[in-house]
Amino acid sequence: MLSCPKCHQPLKKRDAIVCPHCRTELKAHGHAGIPLYRATGKEPLCRTCLYDADDTCNYPQRPDAWECTLYRDTRLVATVSTPTSRDSKPSPQVWVRRNIVWVAIAGLLVVSFLIAASKR
Repeated sequence: MLSCPKCHQPLKKRDAIVCPHCRTELKAHGHAGIPLYRATGKEPLCRTCLYDADDTCNYPQRPDAWECTLYRDTRLVATVSTPTSRDSKPSPQVWVRRNIVWVAIAGLLVVSFLIAASKR
C-alpha cells in the first residue's frame, strides 16, 4: 500500500493527487498513473526543468532532484512568456516569498523604532 511521503499515513486511493491526511500534494512524489522521469546524465533534472526555471516547482528535493513526475524539459517548450533564466531578476512577489523572514524582521524593527520614537 502506498503512503504519504510527509505524514506516512496510508493512501486509500492509488491515484490520489493530495494526501487526505496532511494535504501534501503528491503529484511530484510519483504514484500509479503518473510517469516518473529520471535523470540520465550527470546533472539533476531541475537544471533543465521548466518549473524550476520559472520558480513554480514545489518538489521538496528541488533543486537537486534526480527523479520527478513534474519534469518539463525547457528545451522542448516552444514559447515561454516569462523569463526562464536563473540570472533574470525575480518579480517583487517572488522576492518577498523567498525572503519572507527578512521582510518580517524588517517590519518588526520599523514598528519597534516607531514605538520608541512615540514615547519620547
